[in-house]
Amino acid sequence: MDPSATPGGPAPKRSLGARWALWLLPALLLVLAALRPLALPDEGRYADVGRWMWVSGDWLTPRLDGVPFFHKPPLLYWLEAMSMQVFGATPWAARSVVALHACLMWGLMWHCVRHFANAATARRAAWMLGSSLAFLVGGQYVNHDMMVATWMGVAIWCFARALLHPNGVHATWARAGFVACALGVLSKGLIGLLLPGLVLTLWVVWTWQWRKVWALPWVSGVLLFVAVALPWFVLAAQVHPDMLAYMFGTHQFGRYTATTFNNAHPWWFYGVAVVVLLFPWVFFAAADGWQRVQAYARDKLHRRASPASAPLGESLSQAALTQGPWISLCWIWALAILVFFSIPNSKLIGYALPVIPPLAVLAALWWQQHWATGAWGRQVFAVLVGLALALALGANFVAARYTHKRSSADVAAALGCLITPTDVVAVLDDYPYDLPFYAQLQHPVEVLQDWDTLRRTAGDNWRRELFEGANFDAQAARVLQPLSRLETLKQQAGAWVLAPNGSARLNLQNHAGFDLVLGGQAWSLYRSTAAASSATSESPQAAEHKGLGRCQHQGQKQR
Repeated sequence: MDPSATPGGPAPKRSLGARWALWLLPALLLVLAALRPLALPDEGRYADVGRWMWVSGDWLTPRLDGVPFFHKPPLLYWLEAMSMQVFGATPWAARSVVALHACLMWGLMWHCVRHFANAATARRAAWMLGSSLAFLVGGQYVNHDMMVATWMGVAIWCFARALLHPNGVHATWARAGFVACALGVLSKGLIGLLLPGLVLTLWVVWTWQWRKVWALPWVSGVLLFVAVALPWFVLAAQVHPDMLAYMFGTHQFGRYTATTFNNAHPWWFYGVAVVVLLFPWVFFAAADGWQRVQAYARDKLHRRASPASAPLGESLSQAALTQGPWISLCWIWALAILVFFSIPNSKLIGYALPVIPPLAVLAALWWQQHWATGAWGRQVFAVLVGLALALALGANFVAARYTHKRSSADVAAALGCLITPTDVVAVLDDYPYDLPFYAQLQHPVEVLQDWDTLRRTAGDNWRRELFEGANFDAQAARVLQPLSRLETLKQQAGAWVLAPNGSARLNLQNHAGFDLVLGGQAWSLYRSTAAASSATSESPQAAEHKGLGRCQHQGQKQR
């Protein structure tokens, strides 16, 4: 698929079709983004926060079910709202924001590797990253991980281009790096600045570039960073004074240091994560690392045997990493971030996304040095690309099947067609994150729970998300209703209740005053008997059957 020249040698002539084939990867990503229902809980949650921003016109306060949601900064939601203004409130519109960030990560990596190495290595790395699960699945998953990984990568590449410029520090690349850090902060908070800073600091120390650091355009760069990153935090904190402490204290520093949050995994979790995300290419990056460790060991042994033969102060970056400081940047980039995220108890596979581009580059370098010139290299590479693509397509299919069984899209389609603007919708026993999105609800859903008890006992779950967010807005907190609210809903015309299939469904079937409208795969939709009786002289069941018949075509399209 991607025959390449030997490193430093002339590349063989390539057909126009071969040159353009690489661009099928981002096109495939955008197609896959349209073929899957919203995964739960993340995609349902984050897509609807963006939709609510678009519907409500409140671009300052991210809201989940109308309740302030300050777990993350708002860049994802802003871009989702803008995308939905153009394309409508569809899963693809939400995913296109993340997918375009993944394309930026992929394209800038290709551009920078082409600059630092050669076009053949850049193409190889682009095929490796672009065929991976990280790109084709992680690159369409609606949450903040791909966005912050992209802006961290942009910042690191920009500062590398600035510091390694042959004519001194390149101010424009450096200023772009400051802006990228600001966008990283707006994507997911302090790690958008902290992790690029950690990687670049370690790299500068390793390669001894301190003099260049002082030449960076610090004044204009910091001003650009402040102008991009700071305004939203200032404005949001003026409206919600405790927001900064909650976002940075509880959901950034707290999640990093505490052991009470979800997703606890052992320290080696991210080793497995990168194998999954960059399979099979990660093994070639590991081979590159092993080669460099061996080179370092041989160099150290040689200098011990013949001290006078090695110049005083010769370091690993000069001896073992002979291809230049940008190679050491890739290794420091990957290792520093993996170690950083391996320390906390809570771990998620998406946190490994920032290290995928440098690992893809290192894998491409090893391939170019060892297998690119072999007569069988082209065929082996084509087979591995095909295997990686098949894995990504299979993972997308399996994820769609898994999500479909747990989605509320079927009952949401019926609700969205039958509901009127004055109706009340309530949920019981659980929260269907994708329901407001699929039903295109214009008002928040009432959530019926024993909130007094849950405020004392709830763990790191959706209930805590809602009642902690409600602390910022007393009026929005009215959506959190006690279980006794069922008694008034059954007497209210235009009242709908959703419950997960199981015990809650049986309870409602036995609860006088509610009729089952639709039993979906995971959720069931009920309507108050008073609502159905007031709407028609026909029996409630007959009326709902006619209504569902009119909605059938719409429901099929949404599913």
